[in-house]
Amino acid sequence: MQKENNTTVPSAATPRIRHRKRSNEVIPEPSKANGGNLLVNDRNKYKSMWIRTHSTVWMIGGFALIVYMGHLYITAMVVVIQIFMAKELFNLLRKAHEDRHLPGHFFFTAMFFVYGRLLSQPLVNTVTSDKFLYQFVSSLIKYHMAICYFLYIAGFMWFILTLKKKMYKYQFGQYAWTHMILIVVFTQSSFTVANIFEGIFWFLLPASLIVINDIFAYIFGFFFGKTPLIKLSPKKTWEGFIGASVTTIISAFVIICEELIKCVDLFGIRGKVDPELVILRSNANALINLANILGRFCWLTCPRKDLSTGWLECDPGPLFKPENYILPGWISQWFPWKEISVLPVQWHALCFGLFASIIAPFGGFFASGFKRAFKIKDFGDSIPGHGGITDRMDCQMVMAVFAYIYHQSFVMRQGISVEMILDQILANLTFEEQQSLLMKLGQILQERLEHS
Repeated sequence: MQKENNTTVPSAATPRIRHRKRSNEVIPEPSKANGGNLLVNDRNKYKSMWIRTHSTVWMIGGFALIVYMGHLYITAMVVVIQIFMAKELFNLLRKAHEDRHLPGHFFFTAMFFVYGRLLSQPLVNTVTSDKFLYQFVSSLIKYHMAICYFLYIAGFMWFILTLKKKMYKYQFGQYAWTHMILIVVFTQSSFTVANIFEGIFWFLLPASLIVINDIFAYIFGFFFGKTPLIKLSPKKTWEGFIGASVTTIISAFVIICEELIKCVDLFGIRGKVDPELVILRSNANALINLANILGRFCWLTCPRKDLSTGWLECDPGPLFKPENYILPGWISQWFPWKEISVLPVQWHALCFGLFASIIAPFGGFFASGFKRAFKIKDFGDSIPGHGGITDRMDCQMVMAVFAYIYHQSFVMRQGISVEMILDQILANLTFEEQQSLLMKLGQILQERLEHS
């Protein structure tokens, strides 16, 4: 009897089955997805609210103090904020201590490039009286682009020379990550600084609306939130989103009116005031104390042309001059006034309010998805109850870019003005060339006067 051969030979080679790698992202539990993660259902919500409120009061107080100090101090605040933001973002993927030097070099280069372009003209206007400083600053501005380029090339060569075997993928990832962070951080900060020098008002209004929207979204969600808004941010609710939107839009319109009415009065622009409007304004002041405080400082609307820290006084311009609107007869039958006084800038403020309440929150949703991708709760822990600096600036980044583009497109008067020509002369001509221009311009004007 022959032994059976138990070894079997496969008739055909079976193909190798490749299994798709599953995502490591944590899927929320059904209870949390259905609203179990909302603030209404949080047992420790009052403790969290107290910590958050305490931090918010300190932040608003510090912010108000810096705004009171003026343009240069606000710019310094923006620089400090962007440094902390970059630090928090760099820490997300850093694995080795030696990687800190290269991002720092690119960070310094980007800062020199952005602020060199933004502050070149104010710097020239500041040092005009000193001939040596004026020539030094003029030379620095002239070669600013070349200096930034060679600084970047030096960092690029440094990166290539420090590549290590078996770390190529990680190092190139860090290189790309560094550039992405610099684009995100410096894009919004550059627009923010530009808004500041156009007038503190154009920085303060959008920033304040984001703060108002965040606060009231938290309050409405805290007490009434029951319907989840978006899966990326489980604690956000429709009740908080809608309540904050309505509050932000109303605040954008009302605060502007009371904030600037006294500034306009200082320049004698207002005429006879209807006593019924006085009652209306006093009621608004009773409801919004912030407007009453800010309304004392008309320098909020003045653009800063240099880097000094002195107080500014200027004509507020047509945007801040009130216009009277007669109300329809059926409204005067139900309400105690026949006309209202509205500043033209209030209509622009409504657009800011709409954007801050509807579009800007998507910056927060983007940040929430970003944190979920890296499985972290917050970008940092520098602000108790809020997380890191980046957690507070996610919506501000979106709003700052919109505020600048809106101001340049719909508010700023287009065309060539005397101030624009003078700025170009001071920035691009030497002192001797400016003297020559002045003499030639005087001769031309003298000839025209003789012929006339």
